[in-house]
Amino acid sequence: MNGHVPTASTQYLSFILAGEEYALGILQVKEIIEYDTVTRIPGAPRWVTGVFNLRGSVVPVVDLAVKLGMEPAKLTRWSCIVVVEVKQGGETVVLGLLADAIGHVIELEPEEVLAPPAFGTPIHGEYLVGMGKVGMGKKFVLLLDLDKVLSSQELAATTELRAPVETPSAGTSETSA
Repeated sequence: MNGHVPTASTQYLSFILAGEEYALGILQVKEIIEYDTVTRIPGAPRWVTGVFNLRGSVVPVVDLAVKLGMEPAKLTRWSCIVVVEVKQGGETVVLGLLADAIGHVIELEPEEVLAPPAFGTPIHGEYLVGMGKVGMGKKFVLLLDLDKVLSSQELAATTELRAPVETPSAGTSETSA
């Protein structure tokens, strides 16, 4: 099995992406926010939809669907941004992941996490920790290994997009030409 094999009960946050249910280890999730203003950045990789201001920090937003080779996410009233921490080369990077909707927190025992199949999943097997059996074992959730979804070069590309945001003083606009 790829990724971090759970040895104890582990909690995951599930979310919907292109009609499929995925999940991330809950310890990587910092918060979930309603989709709001995301500023497009010219020249950013196709899978980076832009950046947003999170309490004074510029946070890149990744369209996980595009990164995983699917059609871009369609924004709806359920769209949200899952703010996560990704570890790469000893550095912790904060990113926003665009999700179609949030599912729920699921707890899986080690025996409920199966190795990903060699074929038949919409994404590369190397991006998966495994498949979680949920709903009395009748349904599977794809468990993402977020530390492997984005390479160190791709994370470096997002580093250029991150910087402190100056809080505008009264009477000024947040947008600049």
